[in-house]
Amino acid sequence: MKTYKTYLKIIGVLLFVLLSCNEDRIGENDYGIIRGTVVVSGNNVPLPNVRISTQPISSIVFTDSVGNFKIEYVPVGDYSVEARIDDYLADFEPTTVVANASVNVVFELELSTANNKPPDAPELQGPTENEILESIEAVFIWTATDPDEDPLVFSLELRNDQNDEVQTFEDITDFYFAYSPLILGAKYFWQVASEDGINDRVLSRVGTFEVISAPIDNRFLFVRNIEGNNVIFSADEDGDEFQLTSQYINSYRPRRNVAANKIAFLQSDGAEVNIYTMNRDGTDKTKVTSNIKPNGFNLNEINISWPPSSNKIYFPQLDKLYRINFNGQGLEMIYQTSDGSLISEVDVSEFENIIALKTNNLDGYNVSIFTIDFNGNILDEILSNVLGGASGLNLSVTNNKVLYSYDVSGFENVSYRRLDSRLFIYDYISDTTIDVSEEKPNGTNDLEPIFSPNEAFVIYTNTSNDGVSQKEVYRLEIEEPETRTLLYENAFMPDWE
Repeated sequence: MKTYKTYLKIIGVLLFVLLSCNEDRIGENDYGIIRGTVVVSGNNVPLPNVRISTQPISSIVFTDSVGNFKIEYVPVGDYSVEARIDDYLADFEPTTVVANASVNVVFELELSTANNKPPDAPELQGPTENEILESIEAVFIWTATDPDEDPLVFSLELRNDQNDEVQTFEDITDFYFAYSPLILGAKYFWQVASEDGINDRVLSRVGTFEVISAPIDNRFLFVRNIEGNNVIFSADEDGDEFQLTSQYINSYRPRRNVAANKIAFLQSDGAEVNIYTMNRDGTDKTKVTSNIKPNGFNLNEINISWPPSSNKIYFPQLDKLYRINFNGQGLEMIYQTSDGSLISEVDVSEFENIIALKTNNLDGYNVSIFTIDFNGNILDEILSNVLGGASGLNLSVTNNKVLYSYDVSGFENVSYRRLDSRLFIYDYISDTTIDVSEEKPNGTNDLEPIFSPNEAFVIYTNTSNDGVSQKEVYRLEIEEPETRTLLYENAFMPDWE
């Protein structure tokens, strides 16, 4: 019995101790919860993975994917809550934790730009200072850097001495900008601003350049390849050149019409080409064709014709020949081959009712050159289903001769390479053909011939028959073939009106 009473006393003591400890925990160590959200200042976009801590120290947590956080079992009291993440300014918010309750804290973090440096001033590269441009297009080039390697956006301001207009081009992300048309004879002033989206914009120095006056005596046209694009130039007999089309757009096969004082040409539009016209100085470029476009076995090997006294431009589309007014109206088909062969080249004399055509198969071979009237009747057959390639087709001023180029080797391959292309003149009256390439250097091709306005000379392209060498434009006197004279380097597709 005595032992039993002792056990009861021990159990009583333990219960007292346990109850005493429980009362101490509830009464002296109460807890609360800190909840909150972290967003970007200004746009309220949630910020994930933000480090959240308190002072005095409790638990450290991170925001979830939608910017929310929760710290549990925080002892009651006053705290400073900190939100911290790279690239943003740390923020502190005071709060008081009460027992058995949640308190809410919202952080709006600002981007850390206090130590971000502004961009360096852009350095103007081109046009160079006081350069005189021989084109109505300017390609502005500059360099710029940022100490913090921030992405840069540029704006360009352009003024001239001819009017009060100030042109501003914004949101440029490249280090160059092409602009046309410029005013001929004007002096221009240009400046580039650089912005990093954090600091104030930084200005370059003011650059100056001039544009030459309108070329009035340029009777020659040719094409030059610049960085993969064909670019049309005009030139006078002294060799002074003027760039007419942009180096960033593929333009070729220029044909000047004296009566309209305009130039027709082909311009690439993706995998297609359209006919355009422009003034002799390169201004007022206008698209002529729309649904029906020039087409053939090779877009680089087709040509167009604009008769001197006509307002109509003639062009091939596969096996059909079309004409269209140079204002884009009045499209009509005037001829279709009877055997399905493709029309590649055309020259037209409306006054004499003569159309000269070059046709070929899908590979550019099986060549025929012939003339027809406007009813489609064949007048003369010059070449008929011959081997080898041909290029260049031009009626003489008197309309009784046709000038063309033909590869007498008869060579054929998939790259349309020619080995011995020579210039020939066929005379309708005498029904004879003469070779005017007697002095052609071996291993070269004479291509794309055009009669001079007085019919005494021929202007043409000469190049190595390797198919990749540079092309040059030459002139020779028909009666004296040894008078081959280099006119323009790195040039082809000539015209002389």
